Amino acid sequence: MKTNMGLVDRVVRAVLALLVGVLFITGQISGVAAIILGILAVVFLLTSIVSFCPLYLPFGISTKKKES
Repeated sequence: MKTNMGLVDRVVRAVLALLVGVLFITGQISGVAAIILGILAVVFLLTSIVSFCPLYLPFGISTKKKES
């Protein structure tokens, strides 16, 4: 699997996942919104860890810097 996510993209996704986790723990989000955002946060965290976003593939998107 070829990576297609740059460092900034990975950090932004990880921070958003962390933010959703904090909002859930503090009780700011609940119910259906918490479930949907929780699933999205897990996906963001996993894609950030593996540096690969499957949704970028069909569109040919890559946020990774070109290697010289």
